Amino acid sequence: MKFEPKWIAWEITRRCNLRCIHCRSSSEEVVKEHPDPVKEECFRIIDDITSFAQPVLVLTGGEPLLREDIFEIAEYGNQKGLRVCMATNGTLVNDEICKKIKDANIKMISLSLDGPDEKTHDDFRQQKGAFKATINAAKLFKKYDIPFLINSSFTKRNQHTIPETYKLAKQLGATAWYMFMIVPTGRGEDLLKELIDDKDYEEILHWHYEMEKNEKEILVRPTCAPQYYRVILERSKEEGEKFERRSLKFSTGGAKGCVAAQLICLINVDEDVMPCSYFPLPAGNLKKQSFREIWENSKLFKDLRDFASYKGRCGVCEYINVCGGCRARAYCLKEDYMEEDPQCKYIPRRYR
Repeated sequence: MKFEPKWIAWEITRRCNLRCIHCRSSSEEVVKEHPDPVKEECFRIIDDITSFAQPVLVLTGGEPLLREDIFEIAEYGNQKGLRVCMATNGTLVNDEICKKIKDANIKMISLSLDGPDEKTHDDFRQQKGAFKATINAAKLFKKYDIPFLINSSFTKRNQHTIPETYKLAKQLGATAWYMFMIVPTGRGEDLLKELIDDKDYEEILHWHYEMEKNEKEILVRPTCAPQYYRVILERSKEEGEKFERRSLKFSTGGAKGCVAAQLICLINVDEDVMPCSYFPLPAGNLKKQSFREIWENSKLFKDLRDFASYKGRCGVCEYINVCGGCRARAYCLKEDYMEEDPQCKYIPRRYR
């Protein structure tokens, strides 16, 4: 099987004006140990990527709008043929920023919304007023006809708000809503006791299935929840229906749960290439190797593509090719990225 990078998240800065409880990069306002790559170095990285592939490139952070040269970098990516997108917490968005987004031809904005109200969202973001700023950003994006999707992260403290958060994303006019199930990495390591219970996790996936069957207006998908693809097959078989998922084509290009190192990867500010945004283990570094060399030849990426070598229940599961288990969660919670996904409690037929 040939694996091609379809989507790259690029941590263009680790600086951020917020200090969110679940931040995978532990971003802060001042980060001395991990300086931003200079503009010329960013251009070199884009040249390196485009010499091999033409993925969607998401400029993320930290908060990418803290970089004064962010729009120059976006424009350069567009000139090289990339579909450039950007992820923001929304707090710095104003009319001027929207005009610059349009001028730079940024195709899609990813906006974070972790609850349907001020109390819930501001608690996650650790800053009063963050919710109002996010809502204002969404309204500005609509005003300037800038497509945006909404990412929502959930733990025990806000899982009860999932349906209402989804409804708000629709009301705001988002193109898509992605429900993130927290992976405990970065500052998220402090949330181990807040990870959604196994029983609730499964019930939430079934809720999403019912919701998605009737959703015609926006694209939806759970993220960091590869077991959802098992749920789809199980439920579709039970109901004797074929479940057509529009979001698969939009998001990853294939019907697969965990696509770390298969269709996606992350480049951090230190130029480490990692399997995904929540997998804190480098496969290589762009200061020493080309992107193509890391993507095609690194041991870590090759391991993750070797489904036959997965361990535990994942290794014998009949849904291995559509789920795969969250490799980042296996690494963060079991210290072995080839182990079974500890969040999943499904018992494969061979185990029964």
